[in-house]
Amino acid sequence: MRASVSHIALLILAVAVAGRGRSAEAQDLLARAQQAFKPIPTTVPPLKDNPITPEKVELGRMLFFDPRLSVSGLLSCNTCHNVGMGGVDGLETSIGHRWQKGPRNAPTVFNAVYNIAQFWDGRAEDLKAQAKGPLQASVEMNATPSHVEKTVGSMPAYVDLFRRAFPADQAPVTFDNVAKAIEAFEATLVTPGARFDKFLEGDANALDAKEKEGLRLFMDKGCSACHNGINVGGQAYYPFGVVERPGAEILPRDDKGRFAVTKTVSDEYVFRAGPLRNIALTAPYFHSGKVWSLKQAVAIMGTAQLGQSLTDAETDAIAAFLGTLTGEMPKVEYPLLPARTGATPLPNPD
Repeated sequence: MRASVSHIALLILAVAVAGRGRSAEAQDLLARAQQAFKPIPTTVPPLKDNPITPEKVELGRMLFFDPRLSVSGLLSCNTCHNVGMGGVDGLETSIGHRWQKGPRNAPTVFNAVYNIAQFWDGRAEDLKAQAKGPLQASVEMNATPSHVEKTVGSMPAYVDLFRRAFPADQAPVTFDNVAKAIEAFEATLVTPGARFDKFLEGDANALDAKEKEGLRLFMDKGCSACHNGINVGGQAYYPFGVVERPGAEILPRDDKGRFAVTKTVSDEYVFRAGPLRNIALTAPYFHSGKVWSLKQAVAIMGTAQLGQSLTDAETDAIAAFLGTLTGEMPKVEYPLLPARTGATPLPNPD
């Protein structure tokens, strides 16, 4: 009897010690994660030189969905940044004016407000500048500032919305104000409430064992050196192929990334670290859009950026962790757009 009692006591002690060990390990993982990452705030972040108002957001929502801003009358911001599909179009590279194929994969519009700059090469300092780019690009919407101004200025309902959104402007219907309104709307497209956010806020049960192992590997292997902060990336620029440059099928040799912006040789094949929020929804991956599997993308980053051949179990665990970055999608109602008038430019698909 005594031996039996003693044995039970030892078992209880062993379980208690193991439990304390697991608890300490879990707390260490949480503390490390809180140092590297931040939850997405539930409030809309402020914009530089562009105060957000309900009137401006409403106008921006309408402009975001209006295909008449494009010369063809067919393409809108939502065409390439579909808010019903994770903020992307689900194509390798986007299709624009006259069915031209763009050079790069469309980044998600969700949480883009938290990026250091916009586009893969960071050529737009903010969402205002980004909004102007696709509107004018010949391979995208192929418009001009005057076309955009003439289009929205031809519809009395739009003119009234611009007056409400920009009450201090004597002539509010301008290309700059179009960009500001779209920026204000896009700033609201954030996805808080991911399970990883709940974990960062102290809920240890928000991630399961496999996902926690993926998080640990993500930090231990060095992924978090580039992919950190609120957006789990999007904060700095790095060469694609720090250790081993991927093949031309993944890293096209004629796209030298940030070099086109800076003209600095050291910026050849340098790109902004992709933000990983909602990454499970935004295939295909990389600026070339050539990789459709999240596990494959993780494996490529292991060899190209870290010089490590990750095992199947490791890529599987990291991909599982990345799945916890999917947040609550904003509910965006498709707007009823103002009716065209006789002064509205006609669609021109040619």
